[in-house]
Amino acid sequence: MSDNETAELFPASATAAIDADTTPAAGTRVLDSDATPGPRVRWAGMVWGLVLAALAGAGIWLAADEQRIDDLSAWAQNLQPATAVAYALIAVGVIALVTGLVGLLHRAQRALEDRRAPQP
Repeated sequence: MSDNETAELFPASATAAIDADTTPAAGTRVLDSDATPGPRVRWAGMVWGLVLAALAGAGIWLAADEQRIDDLSAWAQNLQPATAVAYALIAVGVIALVTGLVGLLHRAQRALEDRRAPQP
């Protein structure tokens, strides 16, 4: 391809428009690559993963011995309705507690990012 054919494909006005789009405007700051934040930590996934791993570990521990399974079965058969409701409320409370912890971690991460961000 000759220079003349290239000039026809990309007229000077088009390349000037591309250059204008890629250069920063006057008065704007160009951030260094070191100043750009890295990927954010997904706290919800980490915390809930730990909670579910703990539940799975407890389930494996219970299922590993036949005596433990028999004890769990006897305990569940002798469970009173009021006690079952209390355990259900405790479970809901634990879910709310873990959700609140995840929210606090997310808020702390956002506050730290805001503090580290360059001020105009």
